[in-house]
Amino acid sequence: MSVQAHPAQTRVAVVTGGSRGIGRETVTRLAAAGHAVVVGYAADGESAGAAVEEVTAAGGSALAVRADVADEQQVAALFEAATAEYGGVDVVVHTAGRMYLAPIAELDLAELDALHRTNVRGTFVVAREAARRLRRGGALITFSTSVVGLAFPGYGAYSASKGAVEALTLVLARELRGRDVTVNAVAPGPTATELFLDGKDEETVARLAAQPPLERLGTPADIAEVVAFLASPAGHWVNGQVVRANGGIV
Repeated sequence: MSVQAHPAQTRVAVVTGGSRGIGRETVTRLAAAGHAVVVGYAADGESAGAAVEEVTAAGGSALAVRADVADEQQVAALFEAATAEYGGVDVVVHTAGRMYLAPIAELDLAELDALHRTNVRGTFVVAREAARRLRRGGALITFSTSVVGLAFPGYGAYSASKGAVEALTLVLARELRGRDVTVNAVAPGPTATELFLDGKDEETVARLAAQPPLERLGTPADIAEVVAFLASPAGHWVNGQVVRANGGIV
């Protein structure tokens, strides 16, 4: 498929995992920056619809499309919907992900397979489609985690899947030489999302919140601001990087 330079028009963003958490905040932030946004979601159509309503109520334009990120046909249909509605795609933000925590010695391999299907295969499928379709001046932003560097016990399977995301991201940035498309990963630290807070007691949350020098958990808005910068012309000189947005945890 040929990829054409876009005329002076509204930039178009596809956000996977756009119905909740960091993805939902990213949808709102990119819409506020003037993007038309396609909200990709796996199952929660009600929340995806609410995200679209929030954008349109603020004067923006958005569309919700259901797609399993690990299914190449559904992902192709997601991008086709964006192209049919808005004429092309300029930004892809792949926030969709799955978390499973367990010591490696107690690892449920069925859970490992499910984790890798979403986090590794899903990222490859979305990145492949983005590489084929992004217009000149575009950006792909994948999602890793600061745990890749922090090596917290219990995070072996999750961290390994995100390590694969980082490797893919850095290689793809170089494969797109000459396309004027950037590829970067955002690696949040502990961030107050439903995915992060699920199953953690107050003591654990408080301990994690105290770790950054800024002494708090990140918020979805903190991460969405980083994404918005990387997606914008202002961030276009940042390419082939993993941005650890974590308040300074080392």
